[in-house]
Parts: sequence; structure tokens; C-alpha cells
Amino acid sequence: MLTNPNDPRVKRTRQLLMQAFMELLEQKKNVSSITIQDITAYATVNRSTFYAHFEDKFTFLESWMREKFLEKLKDELPNASLSDIGSLRTLILIVFDFLFCTRPYMSLADRQYETLFELVMQKELYDLLFAWLSEQAEPSLSRKTVETTARIASWGIFGAAMEWSRQPQQSSAEDTVKDVLVVVAAGLAPVTG
Repeated sequence: MLTNPNDPRVKRTRQLLMQAFMELLEQKKNVSSITIQDITAYATVNRSTFYAHFEDKFTFLESWMREKFLEKLKDELPNASLSDIGSLRTLILIVFDFLFCTRPYMSLADRQYETLFELVMQKELYDLLFAWLSEQAEPSLSRKTVETTARIASWGIFGAAMEWSRQPQQSSAEDTVKDVLVVVAAGLAPVTG
């Protein structure tokens, strides 16, 4: 792995590999059918370049999912941070929309990657919620209480969105997000006051 992720050459190469993957995904329509060889050939780099940036396909996919999710957060959530119940609603809607948009690229063969994607998204949700709750928390609350609250809320949001994304025809995202927001807000209330 390269040691300086801030080097412009490293950023360009990683972006080239990610873009190649996205274009291949549009063509092939599922994650498992795309090999490292496909990515490097499409990006016109050799395999050793890929391995200089990523340990394997799993670390590549983890990075890709994180990057795409953070990009969506940045585009749709001002300053990529939470400030009130409205931004919490926006966050929940982003998670629902993101999973809905990525679901078509997941075939039965891609089930091996679902856990990886779940962990990446849930971690990013947790980090965002923990940062917000740490700022909002009553001074008398312990860090452990704030961590636990952020963990439960992040899994609750993610789990509800994952379940909904499997059968979106059963209810609208907007209706489901309203229900999730009520439950999550109630769970956060003891921390946020």
C-alpha cells in the first residue's frame, strides 16, 4: 500500500480505478462479475498499481462504498454534519436513498459483499452521529453513554433502510423515514436533552 494518500498522484490513480469500476458497474450491472483484471484493464494501469493502492478486491470495494456514501452525504447534507431534527431526517433519507440506488447492482452472487458494505455504511453513520451527539450531549453524560446511543441509532437507521431497500414497493421511503425518525429521535432525546 502507498503511504501518502494525500499525494496528488495517489489521489488521481485511486480516482481512475474508482471511475473504471463505476463504468464497468454500469455495463455489467453487478459487483461480483467485475474482476481486478477488468478494473485495471479499463483504467489502463497494471495490476501492481492496483495492489499498491488496495490490498484486494474487498479493500477496494470498502473504499469505493465509503467514498460514494461520503460523497452523497457531502452533496445532500450541508457541511456533512447534523445540527437539528431536520438534518437528522435528511441523514436518514440519504441512507434510504443510497441503499435503494445501490441495490440494483447487487445480485445473488454479491451477497458476499453485503456485510462489508453494511459495516462501512454503519461505521460512517456511527461516526457522524457520535460527533453530533458529543457536541449536543448533556455534560453529565459519560462518553460510553454517547457511544452506545450513537451505535444503537446508527444500526437502527441502517437496519431499517436495509430492510426497506429489499422491498421498497411496500411503503414509500418518505413514510418509512418518518417512522424511523420518530423512533431514532426518541432514542437520542436522553442524550440531546
